[in-house]
Amino acid sequence: MDKILLNLEKILEQRKTASPDKSYVASLYNEGTNKILEKISEESEEVIMAAKNEGNAEIIHEIADLWFHTLVLLRHKNISVKEIESELARRFGISGHEEKDSRNK
Repeated sequence: MDKILLNLEKILEQRKTASPDKSYVASLYNEGTNKILEKISEESEEVIMAAKNEGNAEIIHEIADLWFHTLVLLRHKNISVKEIESELARRFGISGHEEKDSRNK
């Protein structure tokens, strides 16, 4: 379970060669970046709506959908989970204000 994102990343990579008629992920890749971004936008809105409701089960479900579609985008752009982990690790010990200021320079 602790390597779920890496395992999912492998499956998403394999879907690049699948038939769009038989694989939802392959159909997203086939439709391109804009379609994947539409899905991320849709899922983001669903997270927001879930957070406004009572209970965490709906939030968990919608965050899982959002993360999934974000991972699809990463694979579509050939960005690895390890690259995201490295960026997050780089930010450890840096205040959020400092990190944001460093991007503006």
